[in-house]
Amino acid sequence: MFGIVFLDLLGFGIILPFLPFYADTLGAGGFELGLLFTAYSLAQLLGAAFLGRASDRWGRRPVLLLSLAGSSIGMVLSGLATTLLALCLARAMAGLFGGSIAIAQAYVADVTEIEERPKYMGLVGACIGLGFVFGPALGGLSMVLGYGFREVAFAAAGLALINLVLAWWKLHETTRRHTSEGRYSPAAWITAFKRPRLPRVLMARFLTTFAFAGMETTFAYLGQDRFGLDGKGFAKVLIFLGVVLILVQGGLIGPLTRRFGTRRVACLGALTMALALVAIPLGFTFGLVLAAVAGLAFGQGLSTPTLSSLTSQFAAADEQGTVLGVGQSLTATARAFGPLVAGALYDFQMGAPYFFGALLTFIAAGLIFGIGDD
Repeated sequence: MFGIVFLDLLGFGIILPFLPFYADTLGAGGFELGLLFTAYSLAQLLGAAFLGRASDRWGRRPVLLLSLAGSSIGMVLSGLATTLLALCLARAMAGLFGGSIAIAQAYVADVTEIEERPKYMGLVGACIGLGFVFGPALGGLSMVLGYGFREVAFAAAGLALINLVLAWWKLHETTRRHTSEGRYSPAAWITAFKRPRLPRVLMARFLTTFAFAGMETTFAYLGQDRFGLDGKGFAKVLIFLGVVLILVQGGLIGPLTRRFGTRRVACLGALTMALALVAIPLGFTFGLVLAAVAGLAFGQGLSTPTLSSLTSQFAAADEQGTVLGVGQSLTATARAFGPLVAGALYDFQMGAPYFFGALLTFIAAGLIFGIGDD
């Protein structure tokens, strides 16, 4: 399952360096480019919850195979797109089937005990981080070697197809019985929000993701406006972020949650994010800003897997896919609208999106603190 998540995010990350430039050749301005990225997240908002609930009814394996097949087709259509509308629709299709993370989290919840779940949720997060590190790096290398968007999109489709074959060959269904009834509907959201303590966890996931997505969107502008950061420098910052996330989620989560508990580590992560977001626009040297960015990645690395673990912990055994799918949908919503809000705030005042993000993550820490001991 870890390998499946890594390959899925690797294919997703490969095309990211190409998308803005290819969209520009199709006549996209800044607004159209924003819509292109938003189309994926909005479609994922619908797809993740549907796939999560479907996996409760029909099992993790068949729904995961469907997700990987849809991702492969979406990548092929992206490579074939010759207009902005076609490219936007292709990205939306890829997002609609991009629910493999929610299914992977549900699979992990099925096969692990509660006390060890944060560690393995952290390893899922580390695989996501690895995909985001190596994907854009391979995309940049492909750009240097002279490959274009179409070739890289087809290569990403090939990775998804390989992933599909490996999953079909190697992945077994979990032994836990899935009994969720019915197709996806608003009942999935009602199911998630009627559970005790779950609304606090889900809102904390939304707020921390919203704040982090806003930083990802505007940091390139802040770095350029204050320190003359160019595209290559920004790529290095993103890789640095990914490395910190991998170290935290791949190595620290397990020992920290065993010593202090899942809730306390999630709360620490949100508070660290809040402090780092305040520090980023106030740093008067690039080194200090980079240290604040590392703090932000550290906090995000603590909060993401622990909040996923708490989401699973507070859901019934036969609702894991449903509830984790709703959580993934909320994450997709935050990633869809966080960049739009952060961009508007940045146009108003350079530090505004960071101070607003700090407020959101501080509220998230309060929500987590109010859950009570896990």
